[in-house]
Amino acid sequence: MSSSHCTCVFLHETLSVRTAGKGTVEVTDAVNEALRASGLTRGTVTVFCCHTSCSLVLMENADLSARQDLEAFMERLVPEDEPYFVHTMEGADDMPSHIKMALTRSAEVIPFDQGRLSLGTWQGLFLWEHRARPHSRQIVVSIHGVAERSKSDRNGV
Repeated sequence: MSSSHCTCVFLHETLSVRTAGKGTVEVTDAVNEALRASGLTRGTVTVFCCHTSCSLVLMENADLSARQDLEAFMERLVPEDEPYFVHTMEGADDMPSHIKMALTRSAEVIPFDQGRLSLGTWQGLFLWEHRARPHSRQIVVSIHGVAERSKSDRNGV
């Protein structure tokens, strides 16, 4: 489609996500709602987590046991209360949370089409809380896309 038929737009929004402690919180619907409200039809969305003790993950959203297995694996990979951790001022889960974040992702870039994330059938986007206590987390959603103009707009009507 030529540039005469669409308008390129960049939008930026911050979403607040409440966690219950360790575990995943699906944010797919919240990001899709931001896309819907933007009026953009296709492009890319960058979702960025503004914290160093939680992360983002694309994961299966149909069967909770897939996320439970992932979380259990990460707990075994980076256990708490290891004597070699120096950064423990905020508790036994402090340094392990930072390592888990570093091993995963702070941002995801996902294409969208027809105003919805172009995810696979069983994919969802999750904020992964690595701390034991509940937190209020901020994720930044940056949307870069096009809003197709209607036929009457293109014809000057």
